[in-house]
Amino acid sequence: MTVVLRAGLAVLAATMLVVGAWNEFWPREFFDHFPTVNLLPPYSEHFARDYGGTSLSLGVVLAAAALFPRTILVIPALLGIWAWALPHFVFHMSELDHGTAADAAFNIVATGGAAVLPPVLLLVAVLRMTRDRRALHDPPVG
Repeated sequence: MTVVLRAGLAVLAATMLVVGAWNEFWPREFFDHFPTVNLLPPYSEHFARDYGGTSLSLGVVLAAAALFPRTILVIPALLGIWAWALPHFVFHMSELDHGTAADAAFNIVATGGAAVLPPVLLLVAVLRMTRDRRALHDPPVG
């Protein structure tokens, strides 16, 4: 279970760190070149950098949870990314008519995956926590 958690957390962390750094340090290039972002102008450097900083901070927390997969880090990290990813997904699903079919497919897969992965990993984390607590409190058989 820990391997699954680490892998999922690492994917989420890498995504947030790459997207966050791109948006924080090269906001105009992000707006112009990241798929579907420029479908809803106008460009705002302020909002782009705020989004970049938020993405970087979530990436750091997720990376810490991947490196040290303790329940006390994993669950808040996953709740934090899910609190961002779910409304992000809902927003993009309401804006599918602004682009091409390929844009819509990208939004469904990318934002949908980001919204589905955290609760799946939360379930794994809770199962692992329950298993570990049970093993700690149950006497050995035999």
